[in-house]
Amino acid sequence: MTTTTRTQTSAKSPARGKNAGRWRMSPRVRKANLLLHLIVSITWLGLDIGLLALTITGLATDDPQTLRAAYISMRLFGDLLLIPAGLLTLVTGVVLALGTHWGLTRYYWVLVKVVLTLTALTLTIFALRPGLHEAAEAAIATPLDDTGPDMLYPPIVSLTMYVTMAFLSVFKPWSRTPWAR
Repeated sequence: MTTTTRTQTSAKSPARGKNAGRWRMSPRVRKANLLLHLIVSITWLGLDIGLLALTITGLATDDPQTLRAAYISMRLFGDLLLIPAGLLTLVTGVVLALGTHWGLTRYYWVLVKVVLTLTALTLTIFALRPGLHEAAEAAIATPLDDTGPDMLYPPIVSLTMYVTMAFLSVFKPWSRTPWAR
């Protein structure tokens, strides 16, 4: 009977090789972080689809109550849900990148995802939220004012960005960056 043992680098002994000094997540921590990242990313995508549905509802209705409800709901999405979902997506994604072999700047697809996430989060905070507030205030003041068409573009742009990020996660195109070790 032969017994096989695996040698692992303990906390007391230094790491050797090309990954020396580099922090890596344990499989259990990586899976938990990946699960959290997937949940908040899907939440962010779902909120965007909800915004698109509410925008289309607001544009298609002739009922002032429905229009008002749609735009007030959109404002609530922006104030209470979009920013926390976007921030958690960014944080969990960066932790995953830094704690795994993918790295933050080792592969173009990871770098593009980070840039797209930062762009989507910045646009949400500085462009979408103020637009949601304006549309809600206009719908409250003058329910059938033509405030809706401008609100159609942000969910479409962000949906395109989220689908692109999902594509990058699955297919991992392109090669390593010049910064890869």
